Order: sequence, then C-alpha cells, then structure tokens
Amino acid sequence: MPRFGPLSRGPLAAIPKLSARSELEEALAGLGQPGYRGRQVAQWLYARGARSFEEMTDLPVALRARLAGEFSIGRSELAYRQEAGDGTLKLLLRFPDGREIETVVLPYEDRTSVCISSQVGCPVGCVFCATATLGFTRNLTAGEMLDQVLTARENAPGGRLSHVVVMGMGEPLLNYGNLARALRLMHAEVGLSYRHLTVSTAGHVPGIRRLAEEGLPVTLALSLHAPNDALRARLIPMSRKWGLEPVMEAIREYTEKTGRRVTLEYLLLSGVNDLEEHARELGELVRGMITHVNLIPWNPAESFTQFEAPSRNRVRHFRQALEEQGITVTQRVERGQDIAAACGQLALIRRV
Repeated sequence: MPRFGPLSRGPLAAIPKLSARSELEEALAGLGQPGYRGRQVAQWLYARGARSFEEMTDLPVALRARLAGEFSIGRSELAYRQEAGDGTLKLLLRFPDGREIETVVLPYEDRTSVCISSQVGCPVGCVFCATATLGFTRNLTAGEMLDQVLTARENAPGGRLSHVVVMGMGEPLLNYGNLARALRLMHAEVGLSYRHLTVSTAGHVPGIRRLAEEGLPVTLALSLHAPNDALRARLIPMSRKWGLEPVMEAIREYTEKTGRRVTLEYLLLSGVNDLEEHARELGELVRGMITHVNLIPWNPAESFTQFEAPSRNRVRHFRQALEEQGITVTQRVERGQDIAAACGQLALIRRV
C-alpha cells in the first residue's frame, strides 16, 4: 500500500522538489478527482495533522474509503512521553517498522522549538555522545522527519511550533536527499520560515557544499568541539576524513553563497578541550569569519565515566578568553537533563 502525506514514499516521492500539495493534487487526479481535492488532503495532513482519512470530513465518504484502501498516511506512534522539570518534553516515537527515535520539544517564553532526529542511531561515533552507543540502523525518510514536527506540534504548549533544529539523533548531511525534501515540506506545508530552520553537522564537507547550492536560506550549525585536527580526530572519528582546513573552507563558502552566519557549536569537556590554550587556538581558527561560537557544557550521560562537565568557573574563563580575542560567544542553556533529553543524551533511555 503506497504511503503519502507525512510519509511520502512510493510514487509520491518521485519529484522531490515539488511541494507535497502538488504531488497530492497529482495523486488525486489519478483517481479521477479534481485538483482541489489534493489541496484539501494537504490541508488535513499538514495544517490539521490528521492521522486518518476518516478525519477528513469535507471529503466524500466514498473518497475517504477509497483513499484508506489504496494509501497509508503512516504517522508514528507516540510510544512514550516525558516532561522535565523545566518544561522540556522528550517524545519517543515508534515507526511502522518498529524502529524508534527521540524528539525533543523546547518551550521558551518567546518561541517553541523542536529538536528532530534525521537517522535511527548515528554512524559518526562521537566519543562523548550517548546516541553513538546505539550504532547506526537506517536513515529517516523525509516523511518521518516531518512527522516529528507534526507530533511535536501536537504536544507543544498551545499546539504551536516556531523553530526546528535538525540536531537530534544522526548526522543530517549523511541523509541529504531526505533532509532537503523535509526542509521544503516544513516551509511549504507546515508554514515554518526557512530562517527558523537549523541543520547541524559534524563536518560533512560534501554535504555542506551541497546545502550551500540548494537555495534554502536555513541556518547551519557546525559541531566543532576542538580547535585542532589531532584533538578533533579523537573526539569525532568522522573528522579523520575531513580535517579542519576543508571544513572551515566549506563553512566560508556556505556563508558567501547564502549570506547566512554559521554557528560553531563547541562542547566543553573538563580537562579535555576547555583549557586556555584551546581557547587561543579556537580564536585563531575563527578570527575574521562571519560566525559565532556557541559553548555547550557537556551533559553527563550514563554510558560514559571518562568525561566530566566543566565547572561554571572553567566555562566562564573559556568564554572570557574567546571574548578577549574579539570572538562573539553565546552559551547554550541546557534543558531536559533530568530526563536525558539534553544535547548528546539521546539514547532511547526512559528516566522516571
């Protein structure tokens, strides 16, 4: 049975640069229906988050029955939901094939963000990240990424989302085709601004360059985590293929071609990459670039005993050392630690 809507598999995935609305119109035309029927289905799927054709009450009963017999919407099951003391929500989603991923909803005073996953597990193998302990199973489809946004919206305060960060489980640029399609659907069908969509990468150079040519004005975030190749290779195995020189050159090209400032994410591990000498190296590495450094104190994960989170004093000194070099610095306000929902903690763990 072909799937469509949030899980756009089968014949509807054939033209990835067309909006789902156009594809749905084509699919309904194939059933002898007028074009506006496809627009109605799109409205139900994306604006209203329908999970069944029966919910689409402005479609004729016979058409709803035929759609249910020939197609499948294919939404995920919300297998588990946890709420942290700070209001962060962690959603464990199960797809029809039984695979599970985690999605995190982050309510703030002025916005609500969702951190979505792009793969089941992750192949990058960062030595400090709990997701890496799961290994890699498969890529998520564009529909499965979009499904996380729709499910997060269902669970968000007021039923509204404003921002999406593709920063959960997986390396998005290793799933490039599905990622680009999902970003287009988020904009065209869910109504999210491209400027409120962020893609995070551990430094996949071909993917960065491809995204720069895609014509999508999204924000790019680079997981840097070290100011030199030797240390970065220890922390991020994928960086042995693409060292800092080609990575930073790709970042510069991205800024030049898109006009978008790139965020450099820097995870702080006590005694590993948070020394004054590392701050000096980092300042030299990014000087003159149109970017800023976002500091992220490491979030403890049950899988690791070899790392420690830096003290507030160490974080403060590292930040000051960067700012003294004229580097713009922000610091991540970590949320959801008590339910293993913070950056680097996603590993399908249920905390009670």
